[in-house]
Amino acid sequence: MAPNSVRALRLQAALAILLFAAPACFIFNRESKAAPAPAIDVPEGEIALSVTNHNYLDVSSTCCSDGLQTRVGTVTGSSSTVFFFPGRLLGQGREIQLYGHAIGSETYARTDILIVQRGQYIEWTLETDLRRSSVGVF
Repeated sequence: MAPNSVRALRLQAALAILLFAAPACFIFNRESKAAPAPAIDVPEGEIALSVTNHNYLDVSSTCCSDGLQTRVGTVTGSSSTVFFFPGRLLGQGREIQLYGHAIGSETYARTDILIVQRGQYIEWTLETDLRRSSVGVF
């Protein structure tokens, strides 16, 4: 046999093995995967606000919705906490804006307007410079 025909035969054999083995990867990986558990177990009709405070000062947090300000609570410096508040505080548009005021300082944090749907929760990270704080709705 010529060297080119042996090489061609080996290439065809390798392609045939690849064509038969590749679908097996998909067929045998068909486990039913359960939906991931939510990070925070939120009671029905409530909104969860997880606050991580990297600032060394205590921060008083307030939510504003439909022009009404409601105090949520205080987060101790360099700690984390989770607040639960009733969903009715979101108002008709389900919009909310969060304010954080460092106790004993003139600095504050303010989020953009957040739209929170049923089953979602808010994660707010307050940085040492409150103006660099970040928020996410999950």
